Amino acid sequence: MATKTYFSCQNCGYQSPKWLGRCPECAEWNSMAEEIFSNNQPVRGKSIISDMVSVDSPQRLSEIRTKDPLRTPTKIGELDRVLGGGLVKGSVVLIGGEPGIGKSTLMLQASEIISRERKVLYVSGEESLNQIKLRAERLGTSSNNLYLVNETNIDRIIDYIKSLKPDLVVIDSIQIVYSPEFSQTAGTVTQIKESAGCLTALAKSIGVSLFIIGHITKEGFIAGPKILEHIVDSVIYFEGERRSKLRILRAIKNRFGPVDEVGIFSMSHDGLKEVKDPSGIFISDRDRPEPGIVIMATIEGTRPLLVEVQALAAPSNFGMPRQRSMGFDFNRMALLIAMIEKSMGLNLSNHDLFVNIAGGVKVNETASDLAVSVAIISSFKEKPVKEGLVIIGEVGLTSEVRSVSQIEPRINEARRLGFKQCIIPASDAKELKPSSNMELIGVNNLREAVQYALTNN
Repeated sequence: MATKTYFSCQNCGYQSPKWLGRCPECAEWNSMAEEIFSNNQPVRGKSIISDMVSVDSPQRLSEIRTKDPLRTPTKIGELDRVLGGGLVKGSVVLIGGEPGIGKSTLMLQASEIISRERKVLYVSGEESLNQIKLRAERLGTSSNNLYLVNETNIDRIIDYIKSLKPDLVVIDSIQIVYSPEFSQTAGTVTQIKESAGCLTALAKSIGVSLFIIGHITKEGFIAGPKILEHIVDSVIYFEGERRSKLRILRAIKNRFGPVDEVGIFSMSHDGLKEVKDPSGIFISDRDRPEPGIVIMATIEGTRPLLVEVQALAAPSNFGMPRQRSMGFDFNRMALLIAMIEKSMGLNLSNHDLFVNIAGGVKVNETASDLAVSVAIISSFKEKPVKEGLVIIGEVGLTSEVRSVSQIEPRINEARRLGFKQCIIPASDAKELKPSSNMELIGVNNLREAVQYALTNN
């Protein structure tokens, strides 16, 4: 049997005849792993997948009759929100997250709820059936329609699915599933692509919904080739600090619903609990305003959230001042700092500057610019922001405050939580009707916002 040795990048799948310290395709360091290929090794992906998927002749676009996908609600409101309303028949959902973040817990809870009306198969390769049973008892899970199996061989998993004919299958996790017809170890590019491809083809052919759990790398990406994200219909990330109770479920790809939608959970001793009012969690209760603390309104998917922006400006004791951010883009922070120095005449170059979005949430939209800028200036001047004030707005490099999208839902969320004043772009303020219980302050530039927001300015 003739064999050949290649080195494959475990991040993007690039192959090289020799080992390389850095992948030339994705520029990842130390990602090349040795894989052995045989000349008579079967090309399973082509034969098996083609047998599973029916081959149709080409059709005119005008002749194709569409129908709305049938959805099965998981009865977990936050999960259904991220999925776009529920599970679609034949869909494949990839859930990624750090070890211990709660992926298996969420899937076991969802499996138990769905199994009350439909048949569910939970395939675990990482835990024994006894371990899953103990966790299920702790979560209060018990159902006669929930089937468990401990298996990592893709052939046997496919046989179980074909014989049991479940409505939902959970694979925990894809990194340890392997095909015995390939010499590579589980978790390599070949095995992950092969396993995911066969499972996806099977799900499409027999109409079973499929959850695939995947671990993420230290860089925060799902382990395995990026092609895995292209195979599936939806990609969901489970985020949060393991020491914190808060968990955030975020959709970054969804063929059957909106992207960037989020679900909020709280981890407790008896499983994950839905957070119905997340804005209340992200905002801390304080006896009095403190410098560097600003409340802003952001949009996550279709949901408006109030979050707390924390900034700290402290004199640097070293020759090189530090700048760090958590939950906010660092490059965006650097632009705002340069803009503040230029427009406000403040010397921030000899200060350590830190920005944090409280609660572990990540804010990526530019509507947070004004709140972050005011928070930095508030901490630098050691003057707190007025109590009961929310700040919304994008800031340009010349310090002008620009219009933001979906301004009304943001203001309504602030009003619902009892805030009385809101600083917004002047262009948006002109288009909104005055409200008796919310004072809208339109500003044209950063200086105007600071003059109004800081107390005793």
